[in-house]
Amino acid sequence: MSDRDVPLRVVIADDHPAFRRGLAAMLESAASLKVIGEAGDGEEAVERTLELVPDVVLMDVKMPGRNGIDATRQIVARNPAVAVLVLTMYEDDDSVFAAMRAGARGYLLKGAEQDDVLRAISAVAAGEAIFGPAIAERLMAYFAAGSVAAHPFPELTERERDVVELIARGKSNAAIAAELSLTLKTVQNHVSNVFTKLRVTDRSGAVIKAREAGLGREPS
Repeated sequence: MSDRDVPLRVVIADDHPAFRRGLAAMLESAASLKVIGEAGDGEEAVERTLELVPDVVLMDVKMPGRNGIDATRQIVARNPAVAVLVLTMYEDDDSVFAAMRAGARGYLLKGAEQDDVLRAISAVAAGEAIFGPAIAERLMAYFAAGSVAAHPFPELTERERDVVELIARGKSNAAIAAELSLTLKTVQNHVSNVFTKLRVTDRSGAVIKAREAGLGREPS
């Protein structure tokens, strides 16, 4: 058997067991693919990928614990030969560009036709970048508008980016709440999420990390 005849080895990462089973059955119906593992969250996705070394990981974005963006970043950093293809229901700009910056080679929406999924798996395994039609249109419009501004922490939501910017400027939670018209409790929740995602334990650590990334400059 030549390398061309060897089925591509796939790991499915999604927190919905029924979806994983259905997707696995669909993929196994293609002789060119073999599902060698499944994961129910981002942490398990990283572990299974490092253990099994598949050709392609099908990755959901929103999962409990470590999300799909963080998992993608970890996988690509530790084994760049593994191709990550995001397969999710989320098509917002933040999710799409965060996945791209994390190293995903493709982005499809759940509900894509079987042929499109199979074609995308083969494409990313061959080193190509591929996006579903709806995502491709959004990307073209976004780039055409000149709207893509890389953020040093793509894993943060838009509101968390506002918060970390103000943290970097030395603002207190109360000051952040006033400036963003949020409740103090909401700001506290955002700050906690920022600490978790930046992997820091306190405000000083977040300030240092944010300023090292170029945040915290007062607007002129």
